[in-house]
Formats: sequence, structure tokens, C-alpha cells
Amino acid sequence: MAYPQLTDKAGVLATALAIRTRKISVAEAVDAAITRAGRDDAAIDALAVPDFERACETARVMDSAPRQLNQPLFGVPMTIKESFDVAGLPTTFGHPEFRDQLATRDAALVRHLRAAGAIIIGKTNVPVDLTDWQSFNPVYGRTSNPHDADRSPGGSSGGSAAAVASGIVPGDFGTDIGGSVRVPAHFCGVWGHKTTWGLIPKHGHDFPGMSRREGFVAAHDSPLSIAGPLARNAPDLAVLTEVGAELPLRRRPKPLKECRLLAVTALPNAPVDASVLEPTEAALEQLARAGVRIDRSSDLLPDQAQQYRHYLKMMNVVMARGAPAPDGRRASATDWFDLLDAQAACIAQWEALFAEYDFVLAPPAPVLAVPHSDKAVFRGTLMINGKEEPGGNALAWAGLATFPNLPATVLPIGSGTYLGSTLPCGMQVIGPRWSDLDCIAAAEAIGQVLHS
Repeated sequence: MAYPQLTDKAGVLATALAIRTRKISVAEAVDAAITRAGRDDAAIDALAVPDFERACETARVMDSAPRQLNQPLFGVPMTIKESFDVAGLPTTFGHPEFRDQLATRDAALVRHLRAAGAIIIGKTNVPVDLTDWQSFNPVYGRTSNPHDADRSPGGSSGGSAAAVASGIVPGDFGTDIGGSVRVPAHFCGVWGHKTTWGLIPKHGHDFPGMSRREGFVAAHDSPLSIAGPLARNAPDLAVLTEVGAELPLRRRPKPLKECRLLAVTALPNAPVDASVLEPTEAALEQLARAGVRIDRSSDLLPDQAQQYRHYLKMMNVVMARGAPAPDGRRASATDWFDLLDAQAACIAQWEALFAEYDFVLAPPAPVLAVPHSDKAVFRGTLMINGKEEPGGNALAWAGLATFPNLPATVLPIGSGTYLGSTLPCGMQVIGPRWSDLDCIAAAEAIGQVLHS
């Protein structure tokens, strides 16, 4: 059945409004999403774990109840990254040995979404251990980019971005420690937001081998890693961020023409391919013509070679959880406290920068959507301007905002041609800590300039 009031590209807020004004029922909204999944997902494999039967039952119950004006997502069908626990569904992180072990309770973020009225219709695909800019694993197979089936949708929240970009759902939540929300948004041409670290709880987002361990209690959020939304427009990002947050967010709106921006388009040992740099430069030029003040360099920017080294070491310690490095050495307590000191110093440097600048603009990644490969991006090379470069160096563009715990919004800015395919290109808008809604608003204003 087709629902003319609700197109495949209807957003989160548009869907909620259609339900609230009774143009469609909750059951119709959920059925439309399931129909889209049945029609489109065979080609992209974004949906790892469907939960259609329970979603339909929840919709029927909600339709028999009064519309809840205090629930901003009332009746909105959504998906969520496979690595978040949803009661009754498996959480595998891509490992076959966990496919039959079901979560006993919802992750904290899932509880927030349900409390706001969202209906989770399933979980979206990831790479093994969430450690790739692709999304394939031996449990659920390989997710493809909706714009080019031979390309990756990004990772590790690649299934999330593909589900949103293809129109299956209007919104999803992923996680990001190495660009895992921002890169899929960039690769798939949707909006994504890396939240300020600590804003959205990640309790119930635990490696299944740990969470099944006797006596294990998920009592903290992993350093650096965040949960953040993906959607098809800025207002939807904002409402999803507010719903997920555990504390109220400030809004300090400032017209874009009154802002001072810093553009960062080059980092040490992390070259950017022309397919990304050309649309980025075109966007910066268009903003400048519109009267937006953009500096191209600043002595206030922290030493990025040093920041990258500290970021990479901290991320590896966090993700290995104490396992030895490739050289066989384990990180010591002294190593960890040294990293915390380096991070605190970096945060202070960024705060000094944001005393002079409102936002920093940068590419989310040095390339557009990469071709499928059986080797993880970070264990291979990336073709950049006709030369093979170490894939791991691309993480510098993620670390720009991750190490200092900053929010960053990715918006689509246009397209470029990478390795023979024309693909979407995004830009990240980085702001001060806790300025998440202002970052999203600035990205929206930039998008209005670029796409008006």
C-alpha cells in the first residue's frame, strides 16, 4: 500500500507531524517503512536484524491510545546500530558466536528513543568489532552504498547511514570514535552528528563477550566514543540529539554572517583526494561570496601531528581494552595518565581557538565512498590523487574532533568523482564542547547557502 502523505524521503519531524495530525496512523507509518525495507533492502543489506512483528504490534497499541504531544517522536519508525542492545534481539558486533544470545534489556539510548515515542523496527549492519569504514561481517553480510552498489556506505555505522539514505527510515543512531557516524554520512550523502563526548549515554553498548561475562556491569561510557544520530536534514538531527541527551542543551543562535570560521583542508601526512577537495573548495568559495568570514589558517590550531599521535594511541588502548599492542607491549597506568594529560592540554588549546572562532570546517574523510574490499580500510591503502596512501592516516580527519571531545555535524555539500564513480561529498562543522545544537544550526545555515 502507498501512503501519498508520507514519501520515502519524509523526515523524522515530518513523519511525527503526519501522525500527530492524523494524516496517517502509526500502523501506516510503520507498515510503510517495512514495505520500503522489503522493496529496497535486498540490494543494500542495511537491516541486519529486523524486528517487524513487534514494531507492528507496538504501532497498533499506540494507535489505540491518545496522541502524546509530549513525545516528539510519537509513532516514528527508526532503526538503530546493531551494537546497541535491544531487548529480545542479538547483539553480535559481527561475531557468529553471539548470534543466538539475546539482549535482556534495552540500551539506555533505546529507552530514551522509546520514551520519546519512536518505534524500533530493527538493527542496522556493522563491521566486525566496529573497526572499519566498511560494514560487512560473517553474520549479516555486506552493506552496499545506496548511491553505488559497488561502494561502501562507510563504517562502522554504515548500515545506519544506508538505511537513512535509501529512505527505509528517516533516522537512526550510530556510534563514532574513528569517524563512524561522520564518514557514513559523508559516503552516503546524509546528515550525521558526532555529539560532545558524554552527552548521550552508551550504557548497553558493550562488546557481547564482555557483557555476557559473569559479574560484568556496564557502568561507564568508553573514552572518546560517542553515540550520534543520522538523518536527512538538520532539524531531525537536532531533535534526535535532544531526545538522546541526558542533560539539556544550550542554544546560542548566531547568524552565519556574524560567525568567524576556520577552514582546515590539510593535515600532516593525511592528504585529501581531489574528489573531496574540489567540492570542499567550491563550497568555501560559495560561502565567502555570500559574505561568510573564513580564515584558511590559524596559529591557534593545536599541533595536528601531535594530536593525531595522542588520539591514535588513546583510541587503540580504548578499543583493545588492555590487550597488547602489535609490538607485544601493554599500555601501563602511566601511559594512560600521560594520555589524559595530553587530552586535557588539547582540550584547552581548542577552547582558546574557539574564543576566536565560532566553528571549524573540514572534510570528514580524505576520500569519497571506497570500493568494497575484503581488507579493512585501515589495514590497507587508499588511492589518493593517484597514489596509494596508508589507510590508517585517514583517521586524522576523524581525530580532529574526537580527541578533544568536540561536537561535529556533517552535512552534504555536493558530489565528486572518485575512482570513476560520482558520489556524495560532505563537510564537518566542528564547534566548542556542548555546542551541539549550535553546530547543527550552523551546518543547516551553510547548507542553505550552498543549496539555495
